Amino acid sequence: MTKVDSKGRIVLPQEVRDRLGITPGTEVDIREKDGKAVVEPEDSPDEILDKMEQLIEEASSNQGETTPISEGADPVAHRHRDAVQHFRGGAPDLKERTE
Repeated sequence: MTKVDSKGRIVLPQEVRDRLGITPGTEVDIREKDGKAVVEPEDSPDEILDKMEQLIEEASSNQGETTPISEGADPVAHRHRDAVQHFRGGAPDLKERTE
């Protein structure tokens, strides 16, 4: 058992910190659920990146066939397409499009 101090702080027992992987500097999420305080460590940057990559893979596999932008399309659509391609490493220079 642990006590709350005058500033509202508690100390998590070492065995709990070890099981949860909570080390000094770990950010934790504290919320109330069903009348109880729940403490969860935030995901590490590597775990967040892994989840993002998984979401990207899932979204990519769900993509349908795309339709090319026609020459008569809105110039904003062309700039957006060129910017996306440029940052993916395969588009003409954006200056050429906007000049």
